[in-house]
Amino acid sequence: MKQINVINFIEVPEGMEEIAVEVREAYVDYFRKQSGFVSSTFYRSIKKDQKEKYVNIVVWDSIDSFNKVVNLGFSNDQGENSDGMKVLGKGFPEPISVSPCQYEIIGN
Repeated sequence: MKQINVINFIEVPEGMEEIAVEVREAYVDYFRKQSGFVSSTFYRSIKKDQKEKYVNIVVWDSIDSFNKVVNLGFSNDQGENSDGMKVLGKGFPEPISVSPCQYEIIGN
């Protein structure tokens, strides 16, 4: 099976940077306990604008492992999975904006 990379682009208004980091850490702590979790890397743009841009990349060993963790999160507005965890970036408070997407590696 191919690994899956979940790449989240996150816009964080000035003054909310610490909250964004804390929420991301809570996600990673949860994901580390899940079967199939491989890694997570968090990036912050070095270019400053009105909203800081972050990228969070979470790697799973397969789409099946990812789907088992996210499961119900796709089917409700809150993005809650069967553990009650808000997934798909829904755990970040407004006005933090998250644009999640899933990718597979097709070349290096």
